[in-house]
Amino acid sequence: MSNASITKTTPEWNTINWAKVQRKVFKLQKRIFQAVKSGNKVKAKKLQKLLLKSHYAKLLAIRKVTQDNQGKKTAGVDGKKSLRPNQRLMWCYGQRHL
Repeated sequence: MSNASITKTTPEWNTINWAKVQRKVFKLQKRIFQAVKSGNKVKAKKLQKLLLKSHYAKLLAIRKVTQDNQGKKTAGVDGKKSLRPNQRLMWCYGQRHL
């Protein structure tokens, strides 16, 4: 998938509805909590896997690491100190090498 095709099919980073993203992730986390609380370990495990694969969870994780965290200007293992918005989207969709 090329950089051009990703930007045609995905929203711009700055236009993402972050309240909706946080709400979706929170709802899934709440379902996991309720499953654990009721003792349904199988359901909790399935929901955890769903959270790991969730598009919204990926978006939120990338935002927290690249924008919200105090160490956002610290270089990572790849030596890069910060990412542009389009690079953040590439990370979300699995295209890490620009």
